[in-house]
Amino acid sequence: MKLHAARAEGRNLFSGYGPGYVAINGVRYERSVIVVANRILDWKVNGFDGLDATAFSALAGLPVEIVVLGTGASLRFPDASYSRILRAAGIGLEVMDTCAACRTYNILLSEDRRVAAALLMAGA
Repeated sequence: MKLHAARAEGRNLFSGYGPGYVAINGVRYERSVIVVANRILDWKVNGFDGLDATAFSALAGLPVEIVVLGTGASLRFPDASYSRILRAAGIGLEVMDTCAACRTYNILLSEDRRVAAALLMAGA
């Protein structure tokens, strides 16, 4: 699906998504990524089963107030011990399927919230 969000200069917005990919500012990504307003980071996580404390520790170091975790085509909740890592850093966590995560990130960013999207792709 293609999103029709206006491009905010210097900010990363999702411009599309589909099975196995997301598009950020028109560029397609088929690997797990962490997206914040001004950076796109490779996230060395191979799908949902690759989530671990190290993956969440990387998120805890971001200068954000909320992380939107996209778990792929369906909603899956990570182990509660991982979300406690974010809570200890003062960061909220919202879990949803990847399509909803892309839309939610765009909305929160348009509200000038300090948000990150952490999106899982199989075969990262």
